[in-house]
Amino acid sequence: MRLRHSFLDAVALVVTLCLSSEITPISASPAGLQRGHMTEKDIKSLSQHMHFKKHRSRAEESPDSKPKEEEKKPDNKYFHEPGGDDLLGHYDIRYYKGLNTYDDRQETQLHMLKAYLQTFEDHGLETWIAHGTLLGWWWNGKLLPWDWDIDTQVSEATLFYLGDIMNGSMHSYTAPSPRTGENITHTYLLDVNRHVRERENGDGQNIIDARWIDVSNGLYIDITGLSELHPDVQPGVVGDKNYHRYTVVDLYPMRETYIEGTVTKVPYAYDKMLLREYTRRALTLTTFEGHTWHEDEQVWIKNPTPANTIASAHTS
Repeated sequence: MRLRHSFLDAVALVVTLCLSSEITPISASPAGLQRGHMTEKDIKSLSQHMHFKKHRSRAEESPDSKPKEEEKKPDNKYFHEPGGDDLLGHYDIRYYKGLNTYDDRQETQLHMLKAYLQTFEDHGLETWIAHGTLLGWWWNGKLLPWDWDIDTQVSEATLFYLGDIMNGSMHSYTAPSPRTGENITHTYLLDVNRHVRERENGDGQNIIDARWIDVSNGLYIDITGLSELHPDVQPGVVGDKNYHRYTVVDLYPMRETYIEGTVTKVPYAYDKMLLREYTRRALTLTTFEGHTWHEDEQVWIKNPTPANTIASAHTS
């Protein structure tokens, strides 16, 4: 059975919790959320939310103040990428061999996520999908096809276990290629940031706690831990090092579901969390980043390029 809950259906969620904690991705729009009818202003605003860029802060200078030479910050960053844009910023520089094609990147991400979830299951470690990966699951139980970033979260206890016991471990995963059917073995590095026990943002260079890296091309999954940062004044509130904050009752009990056909967990109040992070537009807009949502097939499909459109016209 496929269910889709809206933020307005809070009471129904409680009933669901009492009956079962297992759900599957949703197939119909939540009550009150109508897809489409978005203005250009809406699309620009949503783009700012959904590019999944890391938090940066900049001090405003008075126009009357004298220009000051910027002090070069020491490079305390643990993970490094070959570039800072949306493409190069999603590879680990140690294993980067060049940009992947659209199809290769999707296949890499599919195997990478399945291997990650299976490995954590095998070791009895709890993890769940977050941010844009959670949003992709909300739509149709799949990764967003334009998203270069996969995000997962773990508890502080699990994060420290990864750092103490599993840091630097290599993991193999064999699965058939969805395009060729040929069995391919993939190898992944679980790499934990050496600053993992520093639970505040600090200088902002180490907000990612760990990565699950495909050593064949450098694509990775970001892993962030959630810690109770201020239990004296904010008991029951947990957060990562990038200023995302959640209450424990938003997260637990976790719900078991599927993404890309593999068992995963999602936070209990997933609708509430998505609305807060991305706004209602992310749950209603049906065209984004060169893709269009096809309701009948329940899938995002890449829009044809002008060249492909012309070629199709000549061959039809």
